[in-house]
Amino acid sequence: MGTDLNAPLGQNRRPAKTKARLRKGPAALGLFAAAIAGVTAFALMSPSGLLPPAPVPVQTDIAVAPSGGPSGKGQPDLAKAGSEPGRATPPSGGATVNRTLLSDGNVVTTYSPGQRGKDGPAIIEVGPVRGQDPRMAAQPNDLLLEEASEGRLPVIGPDGLRPMDQYARPWSGARGTRIALVIGGLGLSQTGTQNAIRSLPPATTLAFAASGNSLQRWMQEARRAGHEILIQVPFEPFDYPTNNPGPQTLLVGAGAQQNLAQLRDALGKITNYTGVMNFLGGRFLSDAGALEPVMRDLGRRGLLFLDDGTSAQSLTSTLGDALEVPYAFGDVVVDTQLDRTAILRKLDDLERIARRNGTAIGTASAFDESVSAIAQWMEEAEKRGIEFVGVSALVKETKRN
Repeated sequence: MGTDLNAPLGQNRRPAKTKARLRKGPAALGLFAAAIAGVTAFALMSPSGLLPPAPVPVQTDIAVAPSGGPSGKGQPDLAKAGSEPGRATPPSGGATVNRTLLSDGNVVTTYSPGQRGKDGPAIIEVGPVRGQDPRMAAQPNDLLLEEASEGRLPVIGPDGLRPMDQYARPWSGARGTRIALVIGGLGLSQTGTQNAIRSLPPATTLAFAASGNSLQRWMQEARRAGHEILIQVPFEPFDYPTNNPGPQTLLVGAGAQQNLAQLRDALGKITNYTGVMNFLGGRFLSDAGALEPVMRDLGRRGLLFLDDGTSAQSLTSTLGDALEVPYAFGDVVVDTQLDRTAILRKLDDLERIARRNGTAIGTASAFDESVSAIAQWMEEAEKRGIEFVGVSALVKETKRN
């Protein structure tokens, strides 16, 4: 009959064979020990021990993508592309790829340098470097200078590197709203110059007056602080000499030779600048015969020209395009009134222009009121997404051959 649910649990089990198991235990242990000893002896006597056999290279049809592109149609077959089975060397001279199929189905891939088509080291060509190592910002690049009676004058280097590029302040390269603020008149007042360098953010461009004092010292301090700099040259205004920009003013009636001599004297005052900015000069900027030799010389030296934008009759764009000289115009003079509220209002106008056009350039002088207002406004404007850049980032350049 089937299982009795009323029977006590375990009473129908078969009796355990305890004694038989105990009798077989010692024999089993002895056989296991003998097996271990035999395997150990074999491992010691065998040259290769218990290591698995070495992988055997097997010719495969695994394809390798050419250097610089994804795998796909037209890839070389390993069995045909190299002199050894399973090896392929891209025809461009890239890495040699060796793939070995193991007996267990895994593939081992080895990359090694391929043979180059020419002897000698690999040469990587890059374009002109924009910007300067901050640790060397106060030191000029000797390759971009020529010795002259007026001093060390800027020139384009033997590799085509321009001072405008070498001494430019680096920027992000983003497509956001950008503003350049240029503060002129540095070097005329010692305390004003020191205040501007120490108070203004590094992204401001500082323009040093050619007639200023201790310019070399201030240039070095400004460059160490991260500023891009310009040299500011006086040009003849319409109401000259009633309104006199100062000594060594470039004059329409002086002739090209004298004006170029005056220009070179100004350029030799300092080094490490990206270009020239005018001081006044409405009449000079509107006279093609006077302005053309100056613009041509600036272009030959690899410098930019910043027109402060105060003269409606300026020929800067016409000659800049014709002579392939990098140039830019100021959009707003922010401190026509030395009043903090008025300056901040002008700066807001500058921001509106930048948001509409993508970029804008503001100019000011190194008055304490201007410096204080601009420093505060720049800090606030950065929080609104404005990027402040050196003026060299906003110049217009025509096609260069």
